[in-house]
Amino acid sequence: MDHYAGIDVSLEYASVCVVEAGGKIVREGKVLSEPAALIAWFGSLGFGLERIGLEAGPQSQWLYAGLKQAGLAIELLETRHVRKALETMPVKTDRNDARGIAQLMRLGWFKPVHCKSLPAQEVRALLTARKLVQSKLFDVEMSLRGILRGFGLKVGPTTPKRFAGRIQELVTGHPNLQAIADALLAVRAVLLREFNGFEQRVRIMARTDAKAELLMSTPAVGPIVALTYACAIDDPARFKSSKQAGAHFGLTPKKYQSGETDYTGRISKIGDAAVREALYQAAHVMLTKPVKGCADLKSWAMRIARRAGMRKAKVALARKLAVILHRMLADGKPFNPTVRRQPVAAAA
Repeated sequence: MDHYAGIDVSLEYASVCVVEAGGKIVREGKVLSEPAALIAWFGSLGFGLERIGLEAGPQSQWLYAGLKQAGLAIELLETRHVRKALETMPVKTDRNDARGIAQLMRLGWFKPVHCKSLPAQEVRALLTARKLVQSKLFDVEMSLRGILRGFGLKVGPTTPKRFAGRIQELVTGHPNLQAIADALLAVRAVLLREFNGFEQRVRIMARTDAKAELLMSTPAVGPIVALTYACAIDDPARFKSSKQAGAHFGLTPKKYQSGETDYTGRISKIGDAAVREALYQAAHVMLTKPVKGCADLKSWAMRIARRAGMRKAKVALARKLAVILHRMLADGKPFNPTVRRQPVAAAA
């Protein structure tokens, strides 16, 4: 008889449930959230498992890799799908969540997700740390401006190099404000130094990464966009069609149809928000800056802008970039702005 298992992971312990093909619970337990402990627990069952379900989360990639390496039939499940499936349970506990996941595995009513490779996870960690330092740097600068504004001291337009000097100029003769400014400027100096260090590491990584270098042949796609997209895709072969990339990152409209009701909504915004933001920024640059080599793409997006507005045009262009960048990774070829004109020229 086939058996199926579900794992609900928390920081210290994981709740595990095993059910048989008929749905009856065979074994339950609470195990340390460690690959070795889970492997030992499953090994003590005395029978094999058809499928093991693990909900995607902060620790799931690490646990998934360990269980997969041990030869267990582990599946990484999409969090949104599992959450919706378990919402019907009146009582939510880790034990009940493990039971629900086990039943999902038994019924086959689940959506597996890709577990990123270790190099892709490391790139994403670097980009996340860079963005965190960048946001804190911005917060410190805005806080300084806000504090001084309350005393009628307006910083006004400035540059990163002149910012500290401008602050010191304004607080001269105000002892209390001088103490506040000195402390916050010291924090800003540390954040700025670390942010510049991250910027340098990102650019070196982009130059040495074959996928990122390939993607940067696209107009308006720089190191941040290229690395963000490349590490999110990880393996281009996991998409049957490049058109799926736009939907995967939440750049396609929602659709609702029931009876006489049928409407198309805004974009779904599911998937990786960092990739969605990076693609939108690339689209913004392409449409607002004099970027060479993208005349066809820009003309296509501007036609949408005249009909539906600039914001929708940028989203549409971001979706098209998602498709193009995936095709480039899948084919291993750089961006070619004339690729769509070749068949017409050949026919002529």
